[in-house]
Amino acid sequence: MKTHRPTTPSMRHTTVISYRNVLTAKKPHKALTFGRKRDVGRNSDGRITTRHQGGGHKRLYREIDFKYAKKDIPAKIESIEYDPNRTGFISLVCYKDGERRYVLTPKSMKVGDMVVIAENAEIKPGNRLPMKNIPQSTFVYNVEVKPDGGAKLVRSGGSYAEIVAKDAPYVHLKMPSGEIRKIHEEAWASVGVVSNDEHKLRNVGKAGRSRWLGIRPTVRGSVMNPVDHPHGGGEGRQGRGLKRAKTAWGKLSGKGQKTRTPKKYSNVFIVSRRKSRKKK
Repeated sequence: MKTHRPTTPSMRHTTVISYRNVLTAKKPHKALTFGRKRDVGRNSDGRITTRHQGGGHKRLYREIDFKYAKKDIPAKIESIEYDPNRTGFISLVCYKDGERRYVLTPKSMKVGDMVVIAENAEIKPGNRLPMKNIPQSTFVYNVEVKPDGGAKLVRSGGSYAEIVAKDAPYVHLKMPSGEIRKIHEEAWASVGVVSNDEHKLRNVGKAGRSRWLGIRPTVRGSVMNPVDHPHGGGEGRQGRGLKRAKTAWGKLSGKGQKTRTPKKYSNVFIVSRRKSRKKK
């Protein structure tokens, strides 16, 4: 991590990632980039579904290969690059047939390393193979939910899942949240840990930098009026006045309470629920 001299109040506590020691290219591969309008928390009707998003610097989108359809063709890592759209680093890989694609970079990989997507690939970081061929206690990322459905799970910087058991036709996978769930053994996964594990240690330092990142301010419900939030109202500083924390729409929120849909379709695949936050 990189720290700064306290020349201003905001710089005193700011810590950022030392990209110079990791990244090997400043500009992305133009053929794999395109402009894209960000959703900034809105759905197809234009209504806000995720609050506190919006604004921020314009971003160039990098087309990442999550399908991994080029099987049994070795690829060489040409560069490790920054992607403003995700927390992990990305790599430009060149396959033996000459095609180039962007993929998520696993931890400890460097320029010149070889990776391969194959049924019986070697168990080493960056290689991708079906989970039935990956031994227990192996860390994986870029996990498919369904066979040949593309990587959907465990893609953020520094994250990984662990194969804890095999019960054909399923594999028990311990997720970053602590949840243990069943994934079909024919689903593919990449071996290793996603790069940029220091992302969680950074300190943004000031509100302005959060706005550059597209993060808008979060206002506590307790300082609102009763008409705006269930926690609002009262003279001076008041507690929420409720046994359980609620959202602005009156539904139960976090703080140790279960918020998952009771009849969610994927409940049958969960072996052990994730640990909720302990009550104080």
